[in-house]
Amino acid sequence: MTLQKQLVKIALLTALTVAVSLLFIFPVPGTNGFVTLAEVGIYTAAFLLGPLGGFWVGALSGGLIDLFSGYPQWIIASVLIHGIQGGIAGYFFRKNNRWFDTFGFLSGSVWMVLGYALATGLMYTWPAGVASLFGNTIQNIFGVTLTIFLMSALRKINHPLMKEGVR
Repeated sequence: MTLQKQLVKIALLTALTVAVSLLFIFPVPGTNGFVTLAEVGIYTAAFLLGPLGGFWVGALSGGLIDLFSGYPQWIIASVLIHGIQGGIAGYFFRKNNRWFDTFGFLSGSVWMVLGYALATGLMYTWPAGVASLFGNTIQNIFGVTLTIFLMSALRKINHPLMKEGVR
């Protein structure tokens, strides 16, 4: 796959992730944060484009979602946390094995949940960091579930991205 095609796919998946996340945004007052559907886009990009695509979609969409939703104090943390989350998941998804897929979802989710707990604790208070664990865990469970359904649907319709990507 050429660099230009890869960049276009990263840009499109980033835009789609940001748009869907901003449509369904749920503020969490106790942590001065929010819950979105960003994981669906990040894990889908990692699944289709591998670790580099997962990293860039995660980093770019994480930062843009914070910028557009009025939470600029989170941009740096989100770029790092979601970028690494997508990279971790993409690394394991590249193994083309269901056990590695499960480990990719699990390790990416654990990284995200713990990363935001640490960031929240540093930016606000440690009780707020602990409080963020529940919302971020729910966000990841929901995101992983929707991603599994989405990838299953893409396989069934024999989507062209499935031929060029990991699967």
